[in-house]
Amino acid sequence: MSEAPESRPDQPAGPPPRRGGWLWLLLGGLALAALIAYLVARFPDAISSRDDQARLVYLVLLLVLVASAVVVRWRSRPKLAARQALVWIGIALVLFLGYSYRFELMGVKDRVLGELMPHQGIEAGTGTVSFRVASDGHFHIEATVDGTPVRFMVDTGASDVVLRPADARRLGFDLDRLAYTKLYHTANGTVRGAPVRLREIVIGPLVLRDVRASVTEAPMDKSLLGMSLLERLKSFEIRDETLTLTR
Repeated sequence: MSEAPESRPDQPAGPPPRRGGWLWLLLGGLALAALIAYLVARFPDAISSRDDQARLVYLVLLLVLVASAVVVRWRSRPKLAARQALVWIGIALVLFLGYSYRFELMGVKDRVLGELMPHQGIEAGTGTVSFRVASDGHFHIEATVDGTPVRFMVDTGASDVVLRPADARRLGFDLDRLAYTKLYHTANGTVRGAPVRLREIVIGPLVLRDVRASVTEAPMDKSLLGMSLLERLKSFEIRDETLTLTR
């Protein structure tokens, strides 16, 4: 006869649940409330507006959510919870430092963009924009002419804003109907140009209206930003490989 299997007591499914997790969460909440009360009393102007108050409520709720997740994780896997808590603390520290040095970081961002895309320009104050010299040694400016983007090369030797035929065509000029009555003496010889008027040229924060220009008959790589625009500015200055325009 076969023997009946020996009965064994049921094995526990896992370690007994840890107690006190919600107590720690309650103590953490009280500590957070005390910290917020202290900061509000110490810096009353920090949450004077509704936007600041809404931002504070959002941050508190986010912190409570993260803390709750850490407590729940701590009860089951304390080592993993400790590592995750350190990661969140590191993220919070990086965000805090980034916010504290936001103006310095914006300056670094503008300098990097100025080096990578010198034609975009950097606003250097009210009515002032600056451009870094490009790799070819010239200053290039991305402007908006009558609503159309046009890339110019700055040329203080040009008396007018000079549009190459391709850009003039994009701006809506009929090249066959223009009167090429103006002569320009260039390094490549004498070329003809057709006088036109541009309703508006926008360069960053600078807006200039009714600008004298001409459409050249000869093909060019880029249109030229000449003295008919530069002389209407309050100042334009080249220093340390930077062109600064002020309206």
